[in-house]
Amino acid sequence: MIRDLIVKNRSYRRFHEDQPVARSELLELVDLARLSASAANMQPLKFFVSCDEATNVKIFDCLGWAAYLTDWPGPAPGERPSAYIVILGDTVISRNFWCDHGIAAQSILLGAVEKGYGGCMIASIKKQQLMQALGIPERYEILLVIAIGRPAERVTIEPVGPQGDIRYWRDDQGVHHVPKRSLDEIVIERF
Repeated sequence: MIRDLIVKNRSYRRFHEDQPVARSELLELVDLARLSASAANMQPLKFFVSCDEATNVKIFDCLGWAAYLTDWPGPAPGERPSAYIVILGDTVISRNFWCDHGIAAQSILLGAVEKGYGGCMIASIKKQQLMQALGIPERYEILLVIAIGRPAERVTIEPVGPQGDIRYWRDDQGVHHVPKRSLDEIVIERF
C-alpha cells in the first residue's frame, strides 16, 4: 500500500555500510524516476550512480547531513550509505528543472523502501567540489544527492508539540524523531 511506503520513507542518515546495494538495483530505481512525470515532458534529468567505496567517499566528503543536529558531523565510518544517486539537470535540454528532481527523488526513495532500503535526499552539497571529484561536465547542474542503504537507525513520526517546533531531533537511544503537522492544521477549508 502506498501509505505504508510513504510512512516508511523517512530521511535515514545512518546505514549498515557493509550491506551493499547492487548497481542493477540503482538502475532499477533510476528507471522509476525515468518513468515519472516531467514538466512539459522535457525529461532534462540525468543520473550518476555509485555503489563503489572509492566513489562513495568522494561523494560523502561533499555533503552536509543534518542541519538541526548541530553537534553531529554526519554518519561515522560503518554507518555511511552503501550507494548514491546524484540527480543532475542537463542544461543543454533545459535551463529550468522545475520540480522534476523532487518528483524523481521521491520515486527513487519509494522504490528503495519497497526493496528494503532507506535513503535521504540531500541538497546541502559542495557542488563545485563534487563536480570536480566526479569529473562532471559543466553542462550538468547538480540538483540533489540521494544516499541509499540499509537503515541502521529508527526514525519515528510524531505530532508537532504545543510550541510548534518542527525541528527533528534524536533521543538518548539514538531514535530520530520527526514532528509532523496534523492533517487538520494543513487543510484549509476556506479563506
